[in-house]
Amino acid sequence: MYSFTSPFEQPAGSPIRELFKYLGEPGMISFAGGYPAGDLFDVDGLQAASARAYAAPARCLQYGPTDGLAELKHELIALTARRGARCTPADMLVTTGSQQGLDLLLRVMVAPGDVVLTEQPAYPATLQALRLQQARIVTVPVDRDGLDVDRLAAWLEANAANAATAASRPKLLYTVPTFANPTGATLTRERRVALLRLAVRYGILIVEDDPYGDLRFDGDAVPSLLALADDVDGARDWVVHFSSLSKIVAPGLRVGWTIGPAEIVRRCVIAKQTVDLCSAPWTQAIAAEYLAAGALERHLPRIADAYRRKGGAMCDALREQLGGAIAFHRPEGGMFVWARVPAVSSKRLLEHAIAQKVVFVPGGAFFADDVDESSLRLSFAAPNVEQIGEGVARLARAYDAATSAPR
Repeated sequence: MYSFTSPFEQPAGSPIRELFKYLGEPGMISFAGGYPAGDLFDVDGLQAASARAYAAPARCLQYGPTDGLAELKHELIALTARRGARCTPADMLVTTGSQQGLDLLLRVMVAPGDVVLTEQPAYPATLQALRLQQARIVTVPVDRDGLDVDRLAAWLEANAANAATAASRPKLLYTVPTFANPTGATLTRERRVALLRLAVRYGILIVEDDPYGDLRFDGDAVPSLLALADDVDGARDWVVHFSSLSKIVAPGLRVGWTIGPAEIVRRCVIAKQTVDLCSAPWTQAIAAEYLAAGALERHLPRIADAYRRKGGAMCDALREQLGGAIAFHRPEGGMFVWARVPAVSSKRLLEHAIAQKVVFVPGGAFFADDVDESSLRLSFAAPNVEQIGEGVARLARAYDAATSAPR
């Protein structure tokens, strides 16, 4: 009846959001969504910031500049400096969450059929955005130290003979190098430098998505690709950095930002003008007041301490309840444990888990190709420690049922 554009003729929705229908069931424990813990929101700090922001109501209630309120950009530039990277207002665009930043960048940079490299497994919303943009996705595997840069280098070298043609030269590479979603892995400093050198050598835009970098609760911090780009000649021209307040302040603010070469950012600003004119000035003003008061720096240790306890509780319970039946690496930060259960597919396990009132995300959601059917993602951020223990016990019962039931 209707004539839809090609990407929306048979569109696939978010595989994670498909699980939300189970969350309202009484007694359900969720390890599924990447939701921050609601009881860790700095409600008092945000209320105070909101009151200060509304002291100048015209600032909150009127349209704002497309690239973001000047006062918020000032605070975000200062936050970027504390994280070890430099930035100017012309390099920054405030977005409605960092997901919008990716959408705008793809509009500006990627035409149908263009090659885009992604780590695998990867964040499903990125794969969804790339498919809707009709990009040709080429995957690069990851291990416990993040993106396999040696494998990437080998692929780029092998592809170099055809790189002069638009059909084979990669436009960009997407990565979450710090506490990746879904694997929780962190790319080593050595690999980051090697990746930046590859970007310069082959002219590939590196898209660094960094929503979790401030959620470290163990080990030593690693500088972002944006911060390290100044140490590699020419690399700053080939890095676009996304960040967000969603995981460290509140997703409801919908405040994200893009940092990149000014000529890319300027085009993203124009693309944003046709999308929402500007991100909500009200929440931008609240975020600016919150950051200016130093509230984030005071609150982050509380979040990190809570996630240390929760992540430890999940890993300990998995080892105690499932033993050798499950393989995983203990994360040093972020919100996720990536695991494999070789004896059963994670989809089959989920069926039995739902019956036991616990949900997780099967690993297939994170693969563009060559799906690892035994993989799964568990989020420890939202449930409390007691719920984590009970949820893992339920998962163990589901595993017993899935591996003993007739096929």
